[in-house]
Amino acid sequence: MSTTVTKDQVEERVREALIEFGAEPDQINRDAEFEKLDVDSLDLVELAQIAEEEWGVQIKGEDMEGIKTVGQAVDLVAGKMS
Repeated sequence: MSTTVTKDQVEERVREALIEFGAEPDQINRDAEFEKLDVDSLDLVELAQIAEEEWGVQIKGEDMEGIKTVGQAVDLVAGKMS
């Protein structure tokens, strides 16, 4: 992929996905915990699939271990792209 994707773009796409999963938009921020957003492990698997489809980023199950907040997920995806 020749287009550089910024962390802000990743964060915006993650936000959109979380809203699609049913999270309240006004509750989503970098410090928001997935559990409090009512986002479950299946949603996180789908989020990983979005990252792979849109940016070619491979995220494995073990990569997601310990990821509890929106910011951590954004940082993980952005880190895999660099």
